Amino acid sequence: MTGLQTFPTASTLRSEFDPYRYPGVLVDALPEDTETFHGVMESGDYELPAPAPASRLPLPLEPADRRRLELHAALTTAGIAPLPGDLAAIEALCALDDTTHIALQRWISRTP
Repeated sequence: MTGLQTFPTASTLRSEFDPYRYPGVLVDALPEDTETFHGVMESGDYELPAPAPASRLPLPLEPADRRRLELHAALTTAGIAPLPGDLAAIEALCALDDTTHIALQRWISRTP
C-alpha cells in the first residue's frame, strides 16, 4: 500500500474535513489578498488619539514598583524571559537602591 488510500465509504468532500485537524485542506477559505488584509486602513477607519497627559491620574509609583517595571523592560529588551521562580529574585533586586539598579540594568544591556 503506497500513498493515501481513501475508503469507498468515506466522504471525500473538502468541506467535510475538520479544519483544526487538517489545516491545509481549506486553502480556499483564506482571506483575499487585499490592502485591508495587509494592514492598510480603509476610508472609514481612523487611528485613536494619543492619551492626554492631563487626563492621567496623579498617582506616583513607588520606587520599588518603578524599578520592577524598568527591570522587566531591560530583561525583555535583552531577550531574557524571567521564569516564574525568578519573581522572588526580581522583588529582592527591586528593593535595592537606584545606583545598584542602574548598574544592574547596565549589565543586562551590556553597555559600558
